[in-house]
Amino acid sequence: QLEQVIGITATNCSSLTCDPSSGTIAYLAGCVIVLYNPKTNRQSHIFNTARKCLKCVAFSEDGRYIVSGESGHLPAVRVWDLSDNNNQAAEYLGHKFSVACVAFSPNNKLVISVGDQHDMSVNVWSLKTGQIVACNKISVQAQSLSFAEDGSYFVTAGLRHVRFWYFAKNSSKVGDRQPLIGRSGLLGELRSNMFCDVACGIGDNASSTYCITKSGLLCCFNSKRMLEKWVELKASSASSVVVDENYIYCGCSSGIVRIFNCSTLGFVTSLPKPHRLGIDLANSVDPSAMVYKADPDIKYPDVVAMVYDSINKLVTCTYNDHSLYIWNLRDLQKIDKSRSFLFHAGCVWDVKVIEMRAHLPVGSFVTCSSDDTIRFWNLDLDACQDTLRFRKNIFSDELFRVLYTDKEFTNLVETVTVGSSNTPASPSVEHQKSIGVRCMNINNNGQYLASGDRSGFIRIHDLQFMDELVKVEAHDAEVLCVSFLDVDSGHDLLASASRDRLIHVFHFDGKSCNLVQTIDDHSGSITSVHFAVVKDNLHLLSCGTDKSILFRTAQEEPEFQFIRSNIVVSKTTLYDMDIDCRRKFAVTACQDRNVRIYNIKTGKLKKSYKGSVTDDGTLIKVALDPSGSYVATSSSDKFVSIHEFYSGDCIAQMSGHAEIITGIAFTNDGERLITVSGDSCIFVWKLPSFVTQVR
Repeated sequence: QLEQVIGITATNCSSLTCDPSSGTIAYLAGCVIVLYNPKTNRQSHIFNTARKCLKCVAFSEDGRYIVSGESGHLPAVRVWDLSDNNNQAAEYLGHKFSVACVAFSPNNKLVISVGDQHDMSVNVWSLKTGQIVACNKISVQAQSLSFAEDGSYFVTAGLRHVRFWYFAKNSSKVGDRQPLIGRSGLLGELRSNMFCDVACGIGDNASSTYCITKSGLLCCFNSKRMLEKWVELKASSASSVVVDENYIYCGCSSGIVRIFNCSTLGFVTSLPKPHRLGIDLANSVDPSAMVYKADPDIKYPDVVAMVYDSINKLVTCTYNDHSLYIWNLRDLQKIDKSRSFLFHAGCVWDVKVIEMRAHLPVGSFVTCSSDDTIRFWNLDLDACQDTLRFRKNIFSDELFRVLYTDKEFTNLVETVTVGSSNTPASPSVEHQKSIGVRCMNINNNGQYLASGDRSGFIRIHDLQFMDELVKVEAHDAEVLCVSFLDVDSGHDLLASASRDRLIHVFHFDGKSCNLVQTIDDHSGSITSVHFAVVKDNLHLLSCGTDKSILFRTAQEEPEFQFIRSNIVVSKTTLYDMDIDCRRKFAVTACQDRNVRIYNIKTGKLKKSYKGSVTDDGTLIKVALDPSGSYVATSSSDKFVSIHEFYSGDCIAQMSGHAEIITGIAFTNDGERLITVSGDSCIFVWKLPSFVTQVR
């Protein structure tokens, strides 16, 4: 069971929505729709079992249904019934490429779906029959969609595009597909603008339509589709607009949210800014951390999407650093933050659970990402209140520390290209290869954390005070694995493995890192390296893309070094390896979807079984639970499987991530499994009781 999602993949104004009847927030996290209740601070989840990444989402007016649109080839528009245990109520197949935005009609009888610039179709579906009752073509990328309050028309916005769509009078005839009647808004001198978002007026302003442009203009169209007036937002760019009966809320760059009067477009006030990029959570324990400072060197994330909860007077904003804020607007003279969450802004490469005897709160785990951060999490909301050093900060309940490896904070925000697609803009290949923390490990007493980045650097941090102790330029390519030797073994060793086919063994005394040995036995990238002490003998194991697993034994004389004792050549690439708690077996994840178990002392294959239920993809990661009774694997088909260690029987299978799962880890109590992925999300799974009872 998915217990909690830590992350968000909402990259535009169509990927965040609010239930008008209850105030529940829905946002996207890979292939999962997260339903978040701000009152109770609780999540529930809707799974897209097709395992296609979700692009857009919208609530029905009565809050009973939620509709989603997928990306990719032949995407589906799915309707979910929240009154029926979140089960799927309908599936509409009518688009060839990604669905850009979706919406319900105000009477909940129709569902509108608009394809992206490659699909170019606008479909109107009957919720009852599932048939297309009206359709048309659209020539540009639609960024947003909004229904008029009376349901007589809807409006789409995009590049040089504000279009009003009307229904033919006999369009309700069953089985009769009618064309939509599209009429362009009269844009005048603003015709060359990118219109990022659109919102139809409410109440006394129901005849007005409000649009926002990428260049930072708020525009008002009258009932004749004519651009009546506009105002400057005094921001370098804008992205999102929402309305209530009296006010317009405009989301802009640098964390700016402006509020205007619906009737006059007169400026009313601005929302407070969120956290600044690179915020130090250790010094953010009181409201003074929210005070805006007019410093040109301080950067704030841009607003990506907004929704308004008219019942509770809350505005929810997501920002391009993947943070989420809920602002309380009951008193516009005293706007305050209700809740906030800080998530990873890029691919999460690795996850490690911190040992019980560490300096950190019990139950903590740590993740690293391509956003150049290492983040420390704890899901026990009271854990950080027990110690003075880890007091609860005001920005996040779960996140209590962030280590920044790039002091310029270049990759803390995700760049979204508006106008071509709703997907994040891809950095250059050279830049992608050099950014992010790729792997990490923690020594078994929880005192030090070692990390390797994509430029070949290794850093070691002290976990008591979070200081960077050592930075070593160790490899010519990205570091794929780092491993500490247990502190009670008599040697203070750290091993690193890289895509450059080298293994470096360092002696780390807490202050400096000195090279002991460089090993070049592999002919391909080394995917995993581990120390193991078996009957007083120290072993070093490694595996890689050259289809081999190498066993080495340490010798003390004439000088300390590792000598190769066994080499096993497999028929397939080995992508990951883990050591069981008894230090007896090495478990590998293989390209042919098999789990292979080797005896560390002899190097012989002990057992092999299929590590994936499906016949697609390859195994990417493997992890053993603390008792050594279960093996968790992740495969490139985005499934996670849990198997009994000795029999190989599959006892559980999960999916929900939109990208390859890059890391898996059991918690110390064996009750939860944590998975991280290229979609920037962290999933925390509650394991079945029969798994946890083994301990």
